[in-house]
Amino acid sequence: MPATQKPMRYGHTEGHTDVCFDDSGSCIVTCGSDGDVRIWEDLDDDDPKSINVGEKAYSCALKNGKLVTAVSNNTVQVHTFPEGVPDGILTRFTTNANHVVFNGDGAKIAAGSSDFLVKVVDVVDCSQQKTFRGHDAPVLSLSFDPKDIFLASASCDGSVKVWQISDQTCAISWPLLQKCNDVINAKSICRLAWQPKSGKLLAVPVEKSVKLYRRETWSNQFDLSDNFISQTLNIVTWSPCGQYLAAGSINGLIIVWNVETKDCMERVKHEKGYAICGLSWHPTCGQIAYTDAEGNLGVLENVCDPSGKMSSSKVSSRVEKVYNDLFDGEDTSSAGDFLNDNAVETRSFSKGIINDEEDDDDLMLASGRPRQRSHILEDDENSVDVTMIKTGSSFLKEEEEDDQAGSIHNLPVVTSQRPFYDGPMPTPRQKPFQSGSTPLHLTHRFMVWNSIGIIRCYNDEQDNAIDVEFHDTSIHHATHLANTLNYTVADLSHEAVLLACESTDELASKLHCLHFSSWDSSKEWIVDMPQNENIEAICLGQGWAAAATSALLLRLFTIGGVQKEVFSLPGPVVSVAGHGEQLVIVYHRGTGFDGDQCLGVQLLELGKKKKQILHGDPLPLTRKSYLVWLGFSAEGTPFYVDSEGIVRMLNRGLGHTWTPVCNTREHCKGKSDHYWVVGIHENPQQLRCIPCKGSRFPPTLPRPAVAVLPFKLPYCQTATEKGQMEEQYWRSVMFHNHLDYLAKNGYEYEESTKNQAIKEQQELLMKMLALSCKLEREFRCVELADLMTQNAVNLAIKYASRSRRLILAQRLSELAVEKAAESAAAQAKEEEEEEDFRKKLNVGYSNTPTEWSQPRLRNQVEEDSEDTGEADDTEEKPEIHQHGENPFFKSVNSSDMPAIKSGAVTSSNQGRINPFKVSGNSKEPSISVNSVRSANILDNMNKSSKKSTALNRATNYEKSPVIKPLVPKPKSKQASAASFFRKRTSQADRTEEVKEENPKNPSSETPAMCPQKTENQRPKTGFQMWLEENRCNILSDNPDFSDEADIIKEGMVRFRVLSTEERKAWAAKAKGGTASDGAEEKKRKRVFDDSHETENQKEKTKENLNLPKKQKALDLSTNQKLSAFAFNQE
Repeated sequence: MPATQKPMRYGHTEGHTDVCFDDSGSCIVTCGSDGDVRIWEDLDDDDPKSINVGEKAYSCALKNGKLVTAVSNNTVQVHTFPEGVPDGILTRFTTNANHVVFNGDGAKIAAGSSDFLVKVVDVVDCSQQKTFRGHDAPVLSLSFDPKDIFLASASCDGSVKVWQISDQTCAISWPLLQKCNDVINAKSICRLAWQPKSGKLLAVPVEKSVKLYRRETWSNQFDLSDNFISQTLNIVTWSPCGQYLAAGSINGLIIVWNVETKDCMERVKHEKGYAICGLSWHPTCGQIAYTDAEGNLGVLENVCDPSGKMSSSKVSSRVEKVYNDLFDGEDTSSAGDFLNDNAVETRSFSKGIINDEEDDDDLMLASGRPRQRSHILEDDENSVDVTMIKTGSSFLKEEEEDDQAGSIHNLPVVTSQRPFYDGPMPTPRQKPFQSGSTPLHLTHRFMVWNSIGIIRCYNDEQDNAIDVEFHDTSIHHATHLANTLNYTVADLSHEAVLLACESTDELASKLHCLHFSSWDSSKEWIVDMPQNENIEAICLGQGWAAAATSALLLRLFTIGGVQKEVFSLPGPVVSVAGHGEQLVIVYHRGTGFDGDQCLGVQLLELGKKKKQILHGDPLPLTRKSYLVWLGFSAEGTPFYVDSEGIVRMLNRGLGHTWTPVCNTREHCKGKSDHYWVVGIHENPQQLRCIPCKGSRFPPTLPRPAVAVLPFKLPYCQTATEKGQMEEQYWRSVMFHNHLDYLAKNGYEYEESTKNQAIKEQQELLMKMLALSCKLEREFRCVELADLMTQNAVNLAIKYASRSRRLILAQRLSELAVEKAAESAAAQAKEEEEEEDFRKKLNVGYSNTPTEWSQPRLRNQVEEDSEDTGEADDTEEKPEIHQHGENPFFKSVNSSDMPAIKSGAVTSSNQGRINPFKVSGNSKEPSISVNSVRSANILDNMNKSSKKSTALNRATNYEKSPVIKPLVPKPKSKQASAASFFRKRTSQADRTEEVKEENPKNPSSETPAMCPQKTENQRPKTGFQMWLEENRCNILSDNPDFSDEADIIKEGMVRFRVLSTEERKAWAAKAKGGTASDGAEEKKRKRVFDDSHETENQKEKTKENLNLPKKQKALDLSTNQKLSAFAFNQE
């Protein structure tokens, strides 16, 4: 039976660690660089006894109840065992001792120091000392001859010496090692060892082999080596019987040979490849304890078959990870790829390579670098039994002292051979696990630790029970459950506790739910799985439970126990998790190679409309890692963590891709430290986890403390200001994607959270833009502005203008126009989809059909007249178009901007012209303000009145979908930023303009919303009467007007500048009253003489439109009166 490698565990802090057994083998003793000696009853001992012997302990030895340690205060101390009571100092050196050993009967100890000396001291009478001088560098290791005649030592001077103890002379010296100046620089610590009992052979690890020297003749009897040894050997130890020799290398390989046959019996690879620096064979059985240079302790069991008949053809080269329970596959039929720290199932690649009739256990494929030298025999008439090859002299060359007789690698090529496989090796599949649980083999373990609570399982001699504890005791009180059915997996939610057990010979696998939130008295239910179907992973959601089974099925249940859907999984499950309506499943979608897992992920929504979001997409993992945690954030976003400490989240904003958001290894102090994730929050951004020193998981006692780690996206150059802000911006975007998801799925969320996030993101973008501006990266500025809201683009334009970046300001204003166009188009599309949108918006206002039908005629007129516009119209349309509900480039238009003062004019610079005053540009006096400006296509609009009016018609047509009809709706928040750029008006002016503007907006905006044409059936309005009387004046001022629509538009402009009282008088006149001639005279005078006042009025009106404050709605009667003239056009 091959050796079993148990999972390693944390023993001491990083550094050299030594190990030995007590006389009976009942406990393991280790010492390390933390200065502690720990006494372990076995590898699963969660509470080993600890004795502090100094600041650092370099070596320990134990015999006859005496524990001897070499410590950093340059002494060799004695403690009683197992009490740990100090029992004096045996000897001192001028520097620290590196190695201490007992002789056979425990009466003496030998110690070698960095001051080049070796001392042999009597344990009872420490005054009896012998000093051995001769080494020219620090002493690395020592070994007593079992017969107490010789003492062997190795040193940094490159020599291995054998001393005669009686007269302290050097019997022999071999220059075997590389020279170095100190122990820490030594390539190998060269822990040599004499063969027990007889002392016939001295084993010395040299480079990649073990040299064995015969006693007294000191000849090199033979060497033991193996093709898998790729690095220097560090240490050797003998089995108590003297038949086997074990060696450990600096890259974590442990090899066991049968010294008589020179066969390699075992090959085991350290899961992390750390140097083996402690190796001790159990005094009575085939067990080896080993330690590494990082402070970990491991145990190999069942080392070498007791019969001793195992040939090298049966060597099982295997590697097991620290997560032993994670992997499938029979231990007896797995071969390890030592280069890649992988284990593989031989069955997965044995067909066609190994004979089909021969049992897999009889011949293993040796893997790793020497594969090309392996000869795999074929089971046909030409194949020969390995023992025949060994014994048949015709097959073997004459044996030499140092060859490896019996090694399969030295077999001659047999007549017929199939080609051997020399490609990448398969990775063993990760076993199913429950997120937030600790390994199953522990007697005290966490079954689950999540954001709801903790479930612990105790399985020892006294008790087999489960404790359920809630973080918030208002959910439910703590519960103690008997674990009679031996439940192995558990989950916990606000509603229930879910448990599951594996099947036994007598009992089926069971799913047990404790539905503590149920309002009836029956609060638990149990479901038995079909025969031969085991539950492998479970989870709870809101109102449902799920169980993934070994039959590749996922079974859904209601929280009350009703069976729901059952569906097949594409591969063996690895883990499942639930949150609300979401269920995420990770499974094996294939076999990975060279240490990589090949996992797939499904994400389903189990609400009323059941749908699959992720359809078995590959799950990205770090190279050579495996999944250790799968779950959701408190806000409902899927996350997972791999064994390399990388936390990834689902980026819903980028097509459901996975983005790494944290590397927990960056926060670990030591190489063997890890963080064990228990929960994730997106707002605030918190990764809640438990720091585990020297381990991947925490112990149940003492209660672990939860730490909070920050998230950090793996962006480049995060040490720079630019990199930091980029990382912060995109992290903010990603961690607020859940708000859009919640909104889309009808969940409630705080609007203030989203607003705060947008504000934070825009601030970061503005800072980055300012930084790019300073670095004269203007193209980058435009790229950053493209990510901004319209509000922030306005600020960017202002910043660029004040920074005298005139081209940049121009580009940004063009971008603002595009953004406004996109926004308007998007809004228009939304309105088309909403059939009854207008009805909702017009609640409380006049909704007579004539109000809607009237503008349709005008819309038709506009469309007809649009064709008469010149080519420039197409350029100008989008510029003005944005005024609909995105009053963004108004900031650029303002006459008080620095850029304008310096002569640079942005693309939308029209002065303070109100976009809703249809053809203000056609009035010569008004345009005088604009005439001083240049470099803008819009400045030429005063050259042709016809062109101007056509432009304005285009404007109205373009912007019409944005403004809602007849609604004095408050302007968007973006106006608040735009208002920075405008002159303030008095409150009285604002109020007056509100009254004037509200009825006019629909007159120019609504036509596009009413595409159908209807005839006007209304009586004449005040505007129509005014137009009839003033038509001559308009035509005389504008002799080129030939189209009725042009006259109407010019009339609208002039009518709008009348005072409210005058317009009311005309409206009353239309209903039967008359307007006085004096009022007519006054009206004309105002239109023709007060051009500057008109301009100011328009500016005020424009600013008023952009006020972020909510405007007071006009009363219903006023609306009806004002809308009467706004829509009546003939």
